[in-house]
Amino acid sequence: MLCPACGNISSRVVDSRPAPDGDAIRRRRACERCGERFTTWERVEEVVPLVVKRDGRREPFQRDKIRHSVSIAIRKRPVPADEVERIVSRVSDEVTRSVGSELPSEDIGELVLSQLAAVDEVAYARFASVYLRFESLEDFRDLVAPSSKPPEP
Repeated sequence: MLCPACGNISSRVVDSRPAPDGDAIRRRRACERCGERFTTWERVEEVVPLVVKRDGRREPFQRDKIRHSVSIAIRKRPVPADEVERIVSRVSDEVTRSVGSELPSEDIGELVLSQLAAVDEVAYARFASVYLRFESLEDFRDLVAPSSKPPEP
């Protein structure tokens, strides 16, 4: 580990402890040349799955995109901010647990829809209208009709 003060590569670990959330280890180090103390963090490198978009493009999964989409769907709804984080965490956990290195964007959309359906039906309808590409009022009627299932993406 390079010393931030002098650039020396030799340092020793003075203290080591887990981070509060348990996903990292905090290490206090001391440079063996100049004595400067600095902190480093050790984390498990996560394998980020690729999302296969509808048009065939592939891009790395981005947790912030889920947060942004859910935030738009719940705007001006009585849904607490911590519920958004729970939804994002559940979807992200499911995505990272998925088998394989690629996941269709439709699967992620279905995960978000199922989470929103359990939290707020208006937010569910808002997200569904974009995700399922509603083009008419009839699409909304089909969504809320008790005997019908939501249209396919």
